[in-house]
Amino acid sequence: MEPDELAFAGVARQAELIRDGEVSSRELVQLYLERIERLDPQLNAFRTVMAERALVDAQQADGRRGAGDDRPLLGVPLAVKDVEDVTGEVTRYGTDAFSTAAAQDSELVRRLRSAGAVIVGKTNLPELAITGDTEGPAFGVTRNPWNLDRSVGGSSGGSAAAVAAGLCAAATGSDGMGSIRHPASNCGLVGLKPTRERIPLGEHWYGLSVTGFETRNVRDTALLLSIGAADESLRDAPQQSPGRLRVAVSTKALFPTRIHPDVKRVVGETADHLRALGHEVEHADPPYSPLSPAVSRYFAGIAQDVDERTEHPDRLQRRTKGYARIGRAIAGPVREWALREDDTARMRPFFERHDVLVAPVAARPPVRAGEWEGLGALRAFLGMLLVYPFAGEWNLTGQPAISVPVGMSDDRLPIGTMIVGRHGEEATLIALAAQLEAELRWTDRRPPLS
Repeated sequence: MEPDELAFAGVARQAELIRDGEVSSRELVQLYLERIERLDPQLNAFRTVMAERALVDAQQADGRRGAGDDRPLLGVPLAVKDVEDVTGEVTRYGTDAFSTAAAQDSELVRRLRSAGAVIVGKTNLPELAITGDTEGPAFGVTRNPWNLDRSVGGSSGGSAAAVAAGLCAAATGSDGMGSIRHPASNCGLVGLKPTRERIPLGEHWYGLSVTGFETRNVRDTALLLSIGAADESLRDAPQQSPGRLRVAVSTKALFPTRIHPDVKRVVGETADHLRALGHEVEHADPPYSPLSPAVSRYFAGIAQDVDERTEHPDRLQRRTKGYARIGRAIAGPVREWALREDDTARMRPFFERHDVLVAPVAARPPVRAGEWEGLGALRAFLGMLLVYPFAGEWNLTGQPAISVPVGMSDDRLPIGTMIVGRHGEEATLIALAAQLEAELRWTDRRPPLS
């Protein structure tokens, strides 16, 4: 296999090649380190690269393979978003406001390592994972490998850029208001936000945040989720039929905004593909609330991060301090209402009539890199709200939602479509996404910078 083909082979395929002795873990790590050195100066996807440590871990993985070890990720090089603790490394959260090295791996990193994965580095994110673009004064702007002038999205933007450009097999992400799905859409990847508490995280942003992965294909998403969630049944979901589903299609946003024609076209094409696959498709809008509790939880969660979790809050950028001020200003009764209400009861009848919802991930194709750089908190938030009005509702309800790279804009930028399912039904989303992948063959597409 040619080096470029190997770099884009994906997690599951690389694991098979290692098990069959056709490639070593050390060879894969060296391949990715060379690509990172060559391509990442233009992308800025990695906050830190753990080269020596990764090579040692790869050597150990190869020794274990020779002894008959057949763990599912043995020797596969992954990256982790810099919100995950890695023993001995400082978890920066996209800022200079942290300085203490982690005493142990996070639970997700521990599970990945236990499955045999090799961690090659930690990826960039905006400060405290707040914004929908990956930029900030501490580590600069991360750029989209499809067009360096465009945004990778946020906050898992470094992970998405690294996977899309073939700098690692896959990467972890986290999603508090769309932070896995937006970068997946912008970079032409598969990004699944699992059901709340599917993967251990600990409370963050008052229940909005979950962890997951950025991958190039559905099979890899299923494999990694099965390990992160400790649920082996998910591994076979791509090969299973989702059955004939009742699909609702909607381009209605939680907040009024203009939907780009290319986005509407891609959602319509997704509906057509699903109809051709035998599903029952109709246009139906979810019963969004005019006042979303997610917004209050978001600001209150940022204030909690700044006030209770940040080592050196004086080092935070001005915009982040502005977000925290807004969070502190939320009146007690409003905060209590937001923490009590999660829209599950409101959405339940809709998802009794429909098995899944198909909707845009974003209102526009990837915006300019650094779109909100230098703006104050309120202006940045309102700007993001116009671009990303679809994802946050499903963080509030806790339902699983996946971004799949169905289409492209007229100027050849990826546009994802979001599919939302019922609580705990990731297997249905994975099976449906696998049907679309087989039909559309999006894994054949690679960005210019790759």
